[in-house]
Amino acid sequence: MEGMALFAKLEYVNPIGSVKDRAAYWILKRAAERGEIREETTVIESSSGNFAAALAAFTRLVGLRFIPVIDPNISGAYESFLRGICPTVVKVEDRDDTGGFLKTRLEKVKELCATIPNAYWTNQYGNLDAVEAHYELTAGEICAEFDSLDYAFIGVSTAATIAGVSRRLKEQYPNIRVIAVDAEGSAIFGAAPRKRHIPGIGSSIVPPLLSHAKIDEVVWISERETIQACQELLTSHGLFVGGSSGTVYAAVKRYAVKMPAHQHPTVLFLCPDRGTPYLDTIFDPTWATQLE
Repeated sequence: MEGMALFAKLEYVNPIGSVKDRAAYWILKRAAERGEIREETTVIESSSGNFAAALAAFTRLVGLRFIPVIDPNISGAYESFLRGICPTVVKVEDRDDTGGFLKTRLEKVKELCATIPNAYWTNQYGNLDAVEAHYELTAGEICAEFDSLDYAFIGVSTAATIAGVSRRLKEQYPNIRVIAVDAEGSAIFGAAPRKRHIPGIGSSIVPPLLSHAKIDEVVWISERETIQACQELLTSHGLFVGGSSGTVYAAVKRYAVKMPAHQHPTVLFLCPDRGTPYLDTIFDPTWATQLE
């Protein structure tokens, strides 16, 4: 990309296919070490796809029961995967007061935890173990790879990734600028929430973990820009990535005019997942034309 040395960290090469593998693994590991998860535990979580897929695989691996709470915005691929591997999948259908489903999902999680014996909510929205996962694992790999780094662009949803990664990168590279990327219609940074169609980035609430992040600037991207960026990454760079990855790449392009090109900065952006689950949405031309 002209004017910078641009790198993409491809988190879709994780075992289950996304950056959420790290938080799912770390949360389960830490909870087991503390005795909060035992053989009779039922793990419960609200997810738009990736985190539930990771938890489903890892809990199955160690013989734990897992109940994902999902909503209609989940991709068909993720829903099929979860229904194939989890004995119970709970899907909410009612929108909350923001027009989304997150609050409805969280209410269902609380209801399930109150009625199921030995229930454990992993709480990806407020669990500091998720932040630690990205501080130690995700950011650790970045620090091992780069002698210097000028900018890091990271999408925000639960804020665990940007909280953990930003804190580690600020320690390693004191002059780095961390750019948070959000979707238009998301409430994370104080805007009024509205209906969104692409899961995995943005939120209808301000995630508690956001307070742990070290952020210099925020860039908001529309869903149409996300779709165009995903197509460009595929056709121009050979990267078949999901919606949040496209959103962050679009933010890099938007922000590029602010970068001192004569310094040829080193820039990193995170690609949280692969494009396969989005074949019937982002990569379907007819779906894109129906966006409000």
